[in-house]
Amino acid sequence: MNDTPGWASPGSAPSDRPGDPRQDGQSGDKQGAVPQDPAGQGPQWSKEQPPPAQWSAPSGPPAPDSGQAPPPPPPPPAPGQNQGWGGQGWGGGQGWGGNQGGYGAPGPWGHGGYGGPPPAAKPGVIPLRPLGVGEILDGAVSTMRTHWRTVLGIALTVAVLTQVLLVLLQGFVLDDSRTDVLDDPNASASEVTRAMGGIFAGTGVVQVVTLLGTIVATALLTTVTSRAVLGRSVTIGEAWRDARPQVLRLLGLTLLLPLIAAVLVFVGTVPGILVAVLGSTDGGVALAVVGGLAALVVVIWLMIRFSLASPALMLEKQTVRKALSRSTKLVRGSWWRVLGIQLLASVIAGVVSSIILVPFSILAGAVSGDGLSSFLDTGGDVGWAFLIITGIGSVIGSTITFPITAGVTVLLYIDQRIRREALDLELARAAGLQGYGETPGATPGS
Repeated sequence: MNDTPGWASPGSAPSDRPGDPRQDGQSGDKQGAVPQDPAGQGPQWSKEQPPPAQWSAPSGPPAPDSGQAPPPPPPPPAPGQNQGWGGQGWGGGQGWGGNQGGYGAPGPWGHGGYGGPPPAAKPGVIPLRPLGVGEILDGAVSTMRTHWRTVLGIALTVAVLTQVLLVLLQGFVLDDSRTDVLDDPNASASEVTRAMGGIFAGTGVVQVVTLLGTIVATALLTTVTSRAVLGRSVTIGEAWRDARPQVLRLLGLTLLLPLIAAVLVFVGTVPGILVAVLGSTDGGVALAVVGGLAALVVVIWLMIRFSLASPALMLEKQTVRKALSRSTKLVRGSWWRVLGIQLLASVIAGVVSSIILVPFSILAGAVSGDGLSSFLDTGGDVGWAFLIITGIGSVIGSTITFPITAGVTVLLYIDQRIRREALDLELARAAGLQGYGETPGATPGS
């Protein structure tokens, strides 16, 4: 005989039908007998019922004074059986209220209830979703580690060419004879002019070569990083063929940005210069300083807004003007975030470069016999041993740090496009991921 109450709402009252033994105790063939249903299928109610105030849900423990043993625990679910809240649905059933496939049914997120969004696909060095700061830095390092032959080959070539020219410049052009002429108070004007002309020419050559090397390396590393996001490798030749049509535009963009900065600083200091020329020297100097600082703030603001123009130009095959416009659009609303990530990458690159360069400089000073004097000397009176050893340190430092800074810029551009334009869908299709973004509940771009 089953003496457990049937399903009823918590706190419900017993039946009020006439002849119910719970009211008069007289119905039935015998005092206290359990009434039978008309069909004779067994008892409907137990003789003793808990009072309404102590009624509990079927899944709860029995009342303290009911005298009933606690119900046995539910059997463990069969293999593959759906589980929701409470193990097998809500209240011990399968699903919500005992139905199959209820609230705990497998959905697009998770396999046993609400388990959060599915992990983003990661065909390459980054997951295809909005990135955190650490993921951007890790993606740049992973690109260098995974495709080290191509990345380090590009960076090493540029660094070696640049440093070789710099060493030759310091050894031949910025030598003692030219610097001594500038320090000699008895030197003629023609001698000073020739010395300064040679120094400016040599410095200009190094700057031009450095700029060209940086542009070529940036173009190639942008292509390599964009392929690494898709999980594809690329050789130096393939990267060059893809980047070559945009190299001249990248050169124009690279020259345009410092020109804009110089014009803004000049415009900011012109009022102070004019005031100083017209007679008020102190007031003119103060006004020029204030104007220069204000112009510097504007320059920093603009340079961050234009900081993603280079990858936009290379990857979208844009013109210089459209690349600047695209960068402005992508940075809008995220200026401080872009500034922080770019600044962090620059600080990390500077620290790593210094850690590598300082031991080489100390070694160069010891080998050249000048100790730390050569390391601290800013003039041209240094030996070939010092120049060569410090040049080797600079090559190693640039080879390691330049791919990181270039990779951070490219990944930051990709991250901003994922956040604003759901670029992850395009990247997934390009990587050959079938059905990406078509799962119910998936949110493109997030």
